[in-house]
Amino acid sequence: MKFKQYDNGSCDIEFSWKERLILFTKGKLHLSDEGLKHFGNYLVKIVSDWHLKFNDDIAKKKTYENTKIEGK
Repeated sequence: MKFKQYDNGSCDIEFSWKERLILFTKGKLHLSDEGLKHFGNYLVKIVSDWHLKFNDDIAKKKTYENTKIEGK
């Protein structure tokens, strides 16, 4: 899985063919303890990068439990 971040703060999450096959057949993607640690570390990095790249309106938005999140 690769996170491809753009200068406007948006991001594509790209899955390899193997990951797509696993998701399709198993309905989940399992991460080992070490894999989850690396995944978490990478997420923290991209979240901090996102905040630097977002425009002011987006950076100030708040998210609540009932906030609708739409993907494209």
